[in-house]
Amino acid sequence: MEKRCDWCGNDPIYVKYHDNEWGVPEYDGRALWEKLVLDGFQAGLSWITILKKRDAFREAFENFDPVKVAAFSEHDVERLLQNEGIVRHRGKINAAIKGANAYLEIEANEGFANFIWSYVDGKPLQEARQSMADVPAFTPLSTQLSKDLKKRGFNFCGPTIVYAWMQACGIVNDHIEGCARYEAVQKMVK
Repeated sequence: MEKRCDWCGNDPIYVKYHDNEWGVPEYDGRALWEKLVLDGFQAGLSWITILKKRDAFREAFENFDPVKVAAFSEHDVERLLQNEGIVRHRGKINAAIKGANAYLEIEANEGFANFIWSYVDGKPLQEARQSMADVPAFTPLSTQLSKDLKKRGFNFCGPTIVYAWMQACGIVNDHIEGCARYEAVQKMVK
């Protein structure tokens, strides 16, 4: 077995996510927004819960089409609150709708991916963590990005959520040195 970051353990869903998605630089604005929304839904829950429900989230949120989500009404919120396939939390659902509107505004003005990647000059931060104990819950950069996202209209995007999202989207490479994915992800610079 290849060495992996300790957080993924042996759960097949986590292993697949770790080996194929986590830390891979994401340059598509819509996909970045989807992952930010999902990280917001994770608040107070485990990531495995969100991964297991991700297909249901995609169906419920129109494949995270921001134009469609931005147009969701109170009727849609009530519909989503009845959907057992997703996390049924009114505040998080409303945050996703509000975030869709914020996304569309940023996308129209500068491009959401451009906005996000400008925080790291377009290149993933390459950390060299020796163990999971070296990985912070948040950083000054995630704190600043969190504040800026909130100013733009996003919710459920505190510094810890934003840092987890930055890791997941490859904005920061936090694979542990020695992990089979560390070097592979390190080379994935656009």
